[in-house]
Amino acid sequence: MTAHSGFDSKALDHLTAAVERDIAAGLYFGGIISIRRGGEQAYHKVFGHSSEAADRAVQNNSVFSLFSVTKAFTNILVFQAIERGLITLTSPVASVIPEFGGGLRERITVFHLLTHSAGLPSMFEARPGMYIDRLDETIEAICKAALPIEAAGNRVDYAPLFNHALLGEMVRRLDPKKRAYRDIMREDLFEPLGMIDTSMGVRRDLKERHLIPEFRGNYPIKHLGHSDLGPNGAFEEEHAEMPWVGCVSTAHDMMRFAEMLRLGGTLDGARLISSAMVKCARTIWTGDKPNEFYANAIRAVGGIAPPGNLGLGFSIRGPQMGTSMFGTLASASTFGAHGAGTTIFWVDPERDISFVGLMTGLMKTIDNIYRWQRLSDIVLAASL
Repeated sequence: MTAHSGFDSKALDHLTAAVERDIAAGLYFGGIISIRRGGEQAYHKVFGHSSEAADRAVQNNSVFSLFSVTKAFTNILVFQAIERGLITLTSPVASVIPEFGGGLRERITVFHLLTHSAGLPSMFEARPGMYIDRLDETIEAICKAALPIEAAGNRVDYAPLFNHALLGEMVRRLDPKKRAYRDIMREDLFEPLGMIDTSMGVRRDLKERHLIPEFRGNYPIKHLGHSDLGPNGAFEEEHAEMPWVGCVSTAHDMMRFAEMLRLGGTLDGARLISSAMVKCARTIWTGDKPNEFYANAIRAVGGIAPPGNLGLGFSIRGPQMGTSMFGTLASASTFGAHGAGTTIFWVDPERDISFVGLMTGLMKTIDNIYRWQRLSDIVLAASL
C-alpha cells in the first residue's frame, strides 16, 4: 500500500476504474475529478469526451457549464453584502425588491431564501418559454409568478430558480458602485480569488474551450437566450446574468473556490469572507425537515431520504445515514453544492479534503445523486 497526500493511492485507482466503467456503459461522457487534502493535490484526472459523438476529448483546461454550482458563488456575494453592512440575514426581500412585496411574501427573508424555506413553489421557470439570460426580465417575471404556497419557514423545498435569482438581484441593487451583477461577481469574487477561467456567461476568450452541455432529455425545460442559439442557448450566451445557473469554470478554478471555503474564507492572502461567516454557512439550519425536492425521488427508488440538512446556501452531509452526493462515509460537517446532473464540489473539514467533479452528459437527478455518492465513498474510503 502506498500513500499520496493522505490517501492510499491503490484505493484511489478504484475511483479511476469506476469512472471509466461508467463512461463505457454510457452513463455519462467524460469529465475531470480533482482532489486535494490539506492543500496538497492527491488526485487529478481527465476522462473521456464532451459529447456522445466522442469527437472532442475533455482537456485539462476545458471550461464547463456549472449549472446550480453558480448558486455557491451567489452565496458568497450575499455573505459579502452582509459583512459590509448592506443587508442582514433577517432582512425581508421586499425591503430591497419592493415589487416582490405583498401578502406572505412580506415575511420572506434572506435567511429563508438561502435555506430554501421561503414557501415559494419549486419551479424551473418563471414563465413558460421565456428567455432567461437577462436578470431584469427574470426578476420581473418572478415578481409576477412567485406566489407563496405556504408561510416562510414551514417547509424545505429546493428552489431551482426563484431564490438565487432574487438574492442576486438584491446584491445588485445594494451595490454602492451600481455595477451589473456579472461585474460584481467578477470583481469581488473571481478576480480576488484568482479564478481566471471563470465567468458569469461564457466570456469570449473562454468560448473555444467551453464544452457545450448536452441535456439528453434529462431536464424538464428549455433554457432560451436572446441570441437564439438553440433550446439551451442561454448556456452559450456571453453576457448572461443568471445568478442561479449561469457560470462557467474549470476544475482548477473550482478547486481554488473549494479550498477557500476549506480554509475559512481566505486563500493565498485573499480574504473573501470571514471564518465566522463560513462557520455559519456550514451549520445546518433546517432541523429535521426533509428537502421535498429530492426526498420523494430518493424514496421512490428505495433509498433513505435524510433531512434536507441545509446551511446558508450550501448542502451539508449531516449525521444521519441517508442518500447523499457527498457520500455515506463523509464527516457530518462535509458541505458543498452541485449542479444539474453534472457538476459538484464538496469540502470535508474534518478530513481536510476538497473534492471537485465536473462531468459531461447530464444525468437524471436520482442517477446523478447515486453517481456522486458512489464516487465520493470511494474517495473517502481511500483516505488514511
